[in-house]
Amino acid sequence: MADGEEDPAVFTSTSLPSDPRLLATVTNAYLGTRVYRDILHVNGVYNGAVGDTHRADIPSPVNVRMTVPGADGLAETFTLNTQTGTFSHVLQSTDYAATHQIYAHHSLVHLMAFSITVQRSAHTTQPITVQLQTPFVPKSQDLDLNQGPDFQGAHYVYGKTLVPEVEGGPRPTVHMLWTPVPQALTLHGEERERSWEFLTAVAESEEEAKRSYGEGLALIAAGSLHSSHARAWATLWQGCCVDLDGPLPLRQALYGCLYYLLSAIPPRGNPGFLFHGISPGGLSNGTQGEDYWGHVFWDQDTWMFPNILLFYPEAARAILEYRIRTLEGALRNAQEQGYKGAKFPWESAATGREVCPEEIYGAQEIHVTGDVLMAFEQYYCTTQDQKLFREDGGWNLVGAVAQYWCSRMVWSEEEQCYHIKGVMPPDEYHYRVDNSVYTNAVAQRSLNFAADVAQDFLIPVPEEWVDCAKKVKVPFDAEKKYHPEYDGYSPGEPVKQADVVLLGFPLMHPMSSDIRRNDLEMYEPVTELNGPAMTWSMFAVGWLELKEVQRAQSQLNKCFSNITEPFKIWVENSDGSGAVNFLTGMGGFLQAVLFGYTGFRITRSSLRFNPAFPDDINELKVTGVSYFGNKMKFTITKEEIRIKVIESPRDPLASPLEAVLEESGQRFPLCEGQSVSIPTAAGWIQRSPTETF
Repeated sequence: MADGEEDPAVFTSTSLPSDPRLLATVTNAYLGTRVYRDILHVNGVYNGAVGDTHRADIPSPVNVRMTVPGADGLAETFTLNTQTGTFSHVLQSTDYAATHQIYAHHSLVHLMAFSITVQRSAHTTQPITVQLQTPFVPKSQDLDLNQGPDFQGAHYVYGKTLVPEVEGGPRPTVHMLWTPVPQALTLHGEERERSWEFLTAVAESEEEAKRSYGEGLALIAAGSLHSSHARAWATLWQGCCVDLDGPLPLRQALYGCLYYLLSAIPPRGNPGFLFHGISPGGLSNGTQGEDYWGHVFWDQDTWMFPNILLFYPEAARAILEYRIRTLEGALRNAQEQGYKGAKFPWESAATGREVCPEEIYGAQEIHVTGDVLMAFEQYYCTTQDQKLFREDGGWNLVGAVAQYWCSRMVWSEEEQCYHIKGVMPPDEYHYRVDNSVYTNAVAQRSLNFAADVAQDFLIPVPEEWVDCAKKVKVPFDAEKKYHPEYDGYSPGEPVKQADVVLLGFPLMHPMSSDIRRNDLEMYEPVTELNGPAMTWSMFAVGWLELKEVQRAQSQLNKCFSNITEPFKIWVENSDGSGAVNFLTGMGGFLQAVLFGYTGFRITRSSLRFNPAFPDDINELKVTGVSYFGNKMKFTITKEEIRIKVIESPRDPLASPLEAVLEESGQRFPLCEGQSVSIPTAAGWIQRSPTETF
């Protein structure tokens, strides 16, 4: 970085936000908290029955504030370093610097830790004392906590959640060990520098909690606890980075979005726990009455998943496995509503049963079932991971969703097509409507995908799937040449959030560019300006498709009113209401760059590209794009695209990749370690056709 240039991946401030909800979060895939918050949460540990189920609050031993009472002239800074996944607080005087670091260990997911380091400057010998404010009390409104014997210097509590999600359902036990925190720490006169490290280990078994705590102690003894965490983050960023030569606020927004989203995904290799998906506010949020109680929505499958899939298919698979494990609950949901197959809940927690506190959404906002299957389709198309479908339950889920859609449709004699009646579209201002265009189109896509997989696996395709897919009504106004949101929609009616525009992307529903434009122009002015943060990203993607880059940028710029300072935490609505640490909005924003600026589209046979970005961006670099076991780096300017395969699959039988230009049909083999330059134009990446002799 040039001298004086601000690091877009490091967010520093001399003060904290007045609203504590906007403090930085430190999480991994298993544990999460906001800094200076008195509770933490554990992946998949909920308390409460049905609509009352929420993330169980666990008292947080890492909620510690460092102070130096009576010191004058202290400079104070608070920093979130997204590259190392670490939050730090520094108190600096002419005589010393005291640094407090907090982090959730990325690869040792059962550990959270903080350290205090005091370093004196050369000319002083006075003892330096920092005080630690620790409001920690080992009690919880959600757990029946008991005290156990100390272990290797750590205190120990354990307890079950109080109320299961469904009658007779599991009540997980949480075990927690933590290093006792003194009220003060002193650097003595003869010492130049000293660090104190404090560990918290949380697991669902005593054995795992003790094993993790012991592993943390061994790393502390070797002086490598924090460095092993920072190394895990460095590896993560190596395999996944988006940066551009463009405005600093845009670069900061990208690093912030990626940090918060990557914080939520399981580490590579065997994470050693069952992953329970990603809620709109992540693990740091979701206590009772906050951030949708930590439930999982379509936000995960539609808004976050495509970004994760593009970089880390292994983590994407863990999200799909969560849906497979909750299939039993989805089957029960459909049965209770009088339908066949599987109906995924609008709000999901540990079991897959509907846990939305308000019945209307669970009963009517059924597009979520198609959204779940679209994530499976995108994964299938980019990985060809047949094991997930053949052996690990994926095919059962695909078939059950197809069965649900067929049973949810009714035949209209009058229109000679299938209808889906009485639904709430993504636009939640409207309910009990017939033939929501998005819902019907996603149902059609589910059925087509199910038929494609059946054919690939040489399984007979039920005629009903083909018939329903072919004949389901997808509302279209032939006179005005646009898609009405549902039967009876009147142009000009207000819309809460992105709905019809999602037909173009991510659904890729076939339509001409004129119709795509008409949909954008019809809905843009009537969509709620202060609605959910992901909306404008999808309008931006639409305009980028049409190569109207400035118009796209004006939509994307609206997102910046949802990003708060200084730690780039997103709020759901630009007036500050709704969920915080709103990963859904971040996911939409990332898609606007990863699928908008690049034009990436996942199809059955290829990964398409067709770049377009505004004038104030000179170059876009996307590192770590995954496709059929390869990882690629794309460097895109307005004149050329450079593609380099930076990692190839270990399988000697795997087909190499090639780039193909759409207009000329020219093919460019992609070999590991070699860069290929092509003009900036539409094309695609595909497997090289195998040689035939």
